[in-house]
Amino acid sequence: MAVTLLDTRVSPFGMRVRIALEEKGVKYEYSEQDLRNKGPMLLQMNPVYKKVPVLIHNGKPICESLIAVQYIDEVWNNKPPLLPSDPYQRAQSRLWADFVDNKVYFPGRKTWTKKGQELEAGKNDLIESLKLLEGELGDKAYFEGDKLGYVDIALIPFYSWFHGYETFGNFSIEAECPKLIAWCKRCLQNESVSRSVADPQEVYGFLVELRKKLGLE
Repeated sequence: MAVTLLDTRVSPFGMRVRIALEEKGVKYEYSEQDLRNKGPMLLQMNPVYKKVPVLIHNGKPICESLIAVQYIDEVWNNKPPLLPSDPYQRAQSRLWADFVDNKVYFPGRKTWTKKGQELEAGKNDLIESLKLLEGELGDKAYFEGDKLGYVDIALIPFYSWFHGYETFGNFSIEAECPKLIAWCKRCLQNESVSRSVADPQEVYGFLVELRKKLGLE
């Protein structure tokens, strides 16, 4: 089975797909994309959104990270599932993964693209969202129980971005959500995660460059 991933190292969405592939033991070819100068392969494989990640399996593209993770879970079903088998629990997992996309990514983005009141609003929204996630985690080792699962894979890539959020937003996530940071460190003990997520300093450097282009530095 030929598997290729069109991606960029610092993308939290790409990291999800990389973790899922590692969890399932899928060998794949990694293709780093230049998002400032999108190549013909990316435009051909994702004409709708024209963005990474794109999972290509036997020549067919699967776009959008959460959809790709679900696809990996269904196709490589010889390994333990990433999503719960119970339909209700599975629906809850999808709900929280969707929450990460809408309530962590967007406010987090404001911490490095905005200033003044907009930055503060983004920071407050982000902290509120992370506290809700911390409440959902509760005393469990992982969101779906005792092993890494779908919601963990949806959220853990943002740990690579936390350092940037905190630096530009001038706050500490650990001070606000200590249990969530303990969960992050637990996730990183999984080889599938540690091998797949970008270094926080690498992401921070990437954000500094982007801020210069936006005229914020």
